[in-house]
Amino acid sequence: MTRHTVIGSPYGPLTLVADSDGFLCGLYMTGQRHRPPEESFGPREDGLRCFAEAEEQLTAYFAGESTHFTLELRLRGTPFQRGVWDQLTRIPYGETRSYGELADALGNPHASRAVGLANGRNPIGIIIPCHRVIGSDGSLTGYGGGLNRKRRLLDFERGTALF
Repeated sequence: MTRHTVIGSPYGPLTLVADSDGFLCGLYMTGQRHRPPEESFGPREDGLRCFAEAEEQLTAYFAGESTHFTLELRLRGTPFQRGVWDQLTRIPYGETRSYGELADALGNPHASRAVGLANGRNPIGIIIPCHRVIGSDGSLTGYGGGLNRKRRLLDFERGTALF
């Protein structure tokens, strides 16, 4: 059985979801594409340790005091998706990679579309930084949380944010 909580952020409310073992398995933005239905999040339970740890690390990230996360996550996806999500965690703070570069890193240079699809299904946004993936020409493309949020996250990480 999953459980959830909602925390505030500079990008709007974030819904955190934990699995039955108490591991973080979801972080979703309001209006996010591919966001599971609310009823799949289970009952609200604010006091879980994984939620407190996630909120603490996210607060430090948003305050500019931390550039990485050390949370234990429980990812559910195909082996390919999990491989893409693992590659996302290797993109340094403030940097970007193209879908093609990720496909190359996975040893399949022709899989950039598949990488994009897996990237869009990332269940733990921000912590698994899918916002750091851009088009091969440097353009901002596809982001489940919306391109405005993607731009704001990248600007924040690069130190060029105006908010």
